Amino acid sequence: MARMSGLRHPRPWLLLAASVALAAFAVPSVSMAASHPAAARPGASAAHKASYQGTAFGNLDCNGHSPVQHPIKIGGYICAEVHGGTHNGHLEDNGYYIGHDEPLVQFYSNKPGSSSNLSYVQTLPRDPKALPTVHGPLKDTTHFFELMPALWYAMALCDPNSYPLLPCKPDSDSNTPHGNYPGGGSAFLEVQFYPPGFAPFADGLSCDNSHWCAALTIDSLECQAGFGVCNNNCVEPINFAFIQTNGVPTGPASPQKANLNTVTPNQRTLLMNPGDKLAIHIFDNKSAGALETQVRDLTTGKTGFMLASAKNGFMNTSIADCSGTPFNFRPEYSTASTANQGGWAAGNIDVSYEVGHFTPCTKLKVFQPIDVHGHPDASWNFCTGPYENTGPPDGSPGSGETNDAPCFPAGDTHGSLNADPNLVTGCTGGDLDYDGTSYWRNWPSSNTPNTWPSALTITPPVTGGSGYSQMQFLTDNPATNIKCNTQTGAGCVVPPTQAPGKFYPYWTLAKVSGTCVWEFGQMTNGKSFGGDKQYGKFTTALGLPELASKIIPNPHC
Repeated sequence: MARMSGLRHPRPWLLLAASVALAAFAVPSVSMAASHPAAARPGASAAHKASYQGTAFGNLDCNGHSPVQHPIKIGGYICAEVHGGTHNGHLEDNGYYIGHDEPLVQFYSNKPGSSSNLSYVQTLPRDPKALPTVHGPLKDTTHFFELMPALWYAMALCDPNSYPLLPCKPDSDSNTPHGNYPGGGSAFLEVQFYPPGFAPFADGLSCDNSHWCAALTIDSLECQAGFGVCNNNCVEPINFAFIQTNGVPTGPASPQKANLNTVTPNQRTLLMNPGDKLAIHIFDNKSAGALETQVRDLTTGKTGFMLASAKNGFMNTSIADCSGTPFNFRPEYSTASTANQGGWAAGNIDVSYEVGHFTPCTKLKVFQPIDVHGHPDASWNFCTGPYENTGPPDGSPGSGETNDAPCFPAGDTHGSLNADPNLVTGCTGGDLDYDGTSYWRNWPSSNTPNTWPSALTITPPVTGGSGYSQMQFLTDNPATNIKCNTQTGAGCVVPPTQAPGKFYPYWTLAKVSGTCVWEFGQMTNGKSFGGDKQYGKFTTALGLPELASKIIPNPHC
């Protein structure tokens, strides 16, 4: 990308649905990047011009930029970050950088099965009893959906039709990259958990106003080795299915056949209450021949699960024409060794928060009359209010973002989607100027809710009855920070220097009710590893500008 005074052009956020396809529906362009059409760049997708013969709506590109298919979800999906590419380590999707802010802890083990069979215990946070307010930073009651749209548990999966388009053997370290071998074809699993308060999921962040829900998502990458040639019609196809009490997806799971039912919960969707304690098991179900995710709600006794199987409608994607083939996804590796970091996603066994996707507003500007589904579901482009007032205006050189879309008012029920009314006025677009709630001290500070939610807690992962021997803190914030010089590392810090709140959330390891757990936010009840200093130093070793700590022995409480 062109550079000026060490700064990159503003770039779009991953959760946005800005694409050429949206123009036909008069949905606002929410791009935060100067457009660099892929066809104008050397090495773009000229080799893959085959016409697509599938549906007009679907999940061929979870970033929402496919020129041949409209995205189902108006805000796009929370997609796997692509590490590598030809633009300072970035991959551009149809001319748009597709990065996002993702602080995580990654775990390592040389034990066989540590990359294909693991468990966590998670306790969901409780929101304050009072509804969210918009008085201004550090003055507000804040709910969890204002801090992050999703938390997820990751695993690299075998997919020979995904980058680098080479055969892979499930559950095998024969897929490990080494020397000139880029590794076996890989997809990336994210078992995502969504907080309540800003429904519906098809347009917003939540399943409803009262419950958490979860989904099994699998991203593939339709690019050849070296990232020089991708099929721009389906750069990052996604398989999506909610965790269900009967294991049956709400709609077609595949990128090619997904529809509005796919992203609409039904009576069999596992709904979890704030405060519930969950046992999460992610494993290769060898009898079924596919990866399975189970979530047991230890508080209510309910169980949900999902198999990433051809029988459930999962498909992998052909780079030639974006067509799908029924496919059983299975783990990529046997061990979670430091060499097995997932190929293009540069991740494997990790827990990640997606941050930087909500800005509370007092008013909205630039009205848009319909959504991508044709519903009379109004959204807006711009947020006004005390949070926006803390930084430079959108579109200015110091902002890093052109708008905040999509935005919805408090009480919005999203037309015919029969959603619970949104609890507060706000925008879910990419917060590249860092003025939203993710970058203020609105994060949990206690294990009981106060002005902010209580902490979400996660036990360290266990595989075969054993813990993981090593871990590492990482964040890819430098890739989305316009003040970061990705050549020299200058300005690549958290909190970003331009963030008005001067805060970046961090991980804490603490003993809660006798159990050692990971927390996230601004907790001080355990080991905080230096707070935001835990993310370490600037590096491009993983193929993307990041901050990364040293790999350390897995700590204990």
